[in-house]
Amino acid sequence: MKIAEAAKKLETTPRTIRFYEEKGLIAPKKASNGYRIYAEEEVRDLRTILALREVGLSTKEIKKALEQNDDFTEYLHTQRSMLNEEMLQIRDMMATVDRMIEVSGKAGEEEQMMDMARELKGLKEKRTHWHDRWNFDHQARDYDDNIKTTGYRFNVHQDYEEALEKVHTWVDASHEERGADIGAGTGNLTRLFLQQGISMAVVDQSKEMLKVCGEKHPGVETRLGHFLSLPLNDQEVDFVVSSYALHHLPDEDKELALEEIDRVLSDYGRVVIADLMFKDESDRKSTLESYQEERNDEAVEAIEDEYYADRSRLIRWWEEHGYEVKVHQFNPILHLLYAQKMERGVS
Repeated sequence: MKIAEAAKKLETTPRTIRFYEEKGLIAPKKASNGYRIYAEEEVRDLRTILALREVGLSTKEIKKALEQNDDFTEYLHTQRSMLNEEMLQIRDMMATVDRMIEVSGKAGEEEQMMDMARELKGLKEKRTHWHDRWNFDHQARDYDDNIKTTGYRFNVHQDYEEALEKVHTWVDASHEERGADIGAGTGNLTRLFLQQGISMAVVDQSKEMLKVCGEKHPGVETRLGHFLSLPLNDQEVDFVVSSYALHHLPDEDKELALEEIDRVLSDYGRVVIADLMFKDESDRKSTLESYQEERNDEAVEAIEDEYYADRSRLIRWWEEHGYEVKVHQFNPILHLLYAQKMERGVS
């Protein structure tokens, strides 16, 4: 078909089609009279291009995928994550604007507004600039094989399987519920819920981890994202679970992670986290001292390399935001926390 016919079929304009041709996204053949002829292949590609441009993918990304004959799943995951971050940033800005309006015209407004702007800037940076300094993309293919429960002087995965089972048991999910596994990795915890027939959204910041998870559990819903910018709608899930992930956030960011979990949880939703942590700062200090006395450098280095939580701070935040909390401790560094929202949390 000619360009006018293709444009009509696709509900677009000849000018738009020429633009994508100039960008190298399509290359229609020319008839002997010089007119471009659009075969079904070009029309199909144009249909895909128009759809992807509508949701914000760049022509550069689309061209790369078409040239490499990729499916668009990874690109769409990335785009969804970016749109989610933008949505949260807009909400943060709107909340800051409301606060600025409250102080506008009052004494000291300039200083207060500047303080609010600094807070907003810091929040933007946290949501968008979390860095995976452990390179989980590189670890993904061998991750399951490397989770060993024996053979180490200091074993961070001691009681691993028991912890996952207890998370699953404590959630006590029903078939009509929907859950989310944050920092899901290759889906070892998610598997327990899928076997039960529970709908799960699997969230991880590592594209490779999500690929492996999808290969292990075909059809599972995977979403690219992290604790500080969850790719989930408000009150979208009935429960949130997480295992061995929260300790990758500095302590000052963990409360923002709890706020995000609170945002996506439905009323009376619950969250169950199995992770590396200490009861409080005193417990951290005494545990480290005991390892130092034993000359267990492996333990000291592992603890200081990551951000094992202060359990008391997590509990305090939840209780201040209307949650009921219970705990279980497996060993000196592995704890289980259960928190159920008894009334709508305060942002």
